Amino acid sequence: MEQPLDVPVLDARDGFTLRPWRLSDLPLVREASEDDYIPLITTVPSPCTDAAGVAFIERQWSRATTGAGYTFVVVASDGRPVGQVGLWLKDLAQGRASMGYWVARSARGRGAAVAAVDAVAHWALRTLRIPRLELWIEPGNTASVRTAERAGFQREGLLRKGQQVGDERRDMFMYALRNDGL
Repeated sequence: MEQPLDVPVLDARDGFTLRPWRLSDLPLVREASEDDYIPLITTVPSPCTDAAGVAFIERQWSRATTGAGYTFVVVASDGRPVGQVGLWLKDLAQGRASMGYWVARSARGRGAAVAAVDAVAHWALRTLRIPRLELWIEPGNTASVRTAERAGFQREGLLRKGQQVGDERRDMFMYALRNDGL
């Protein structure tokens, strides 16, 4: 077995911080589970019992333990957990990694997603020296499109029926950010 990944604490712009998951983040998982979209595109359980929420948090820990990737809780300046951002290393041997993110409905529109994506992307490119980061976003998800573009990602194309979302395959925009001398 490979060495577990060390999920660091990262400072992000606008007072946001990124840190590893804690069991005390269960209220965030519960809120995310009540969203119409987050459970469709993530492993957030819906409905969310205490046991299911704890299992979700433990899965986040296992991603670092198994070397699958880094998953961070996005924390606002007041200390409240507001979302998640992940860096997934499945394709690292090909010189690329992927990212995903979500913000709880109660915290949207305050810059949490952009701050988190920007911080993890620059850490991945500069510190981990990953050559290429990728995001897949549904064309109709305008908030995520704006987040990706504000964090410096460039749209490279459309993947028709590129990802399973709920019970159907949906089109996805492909966004990328490359390590070109950052």
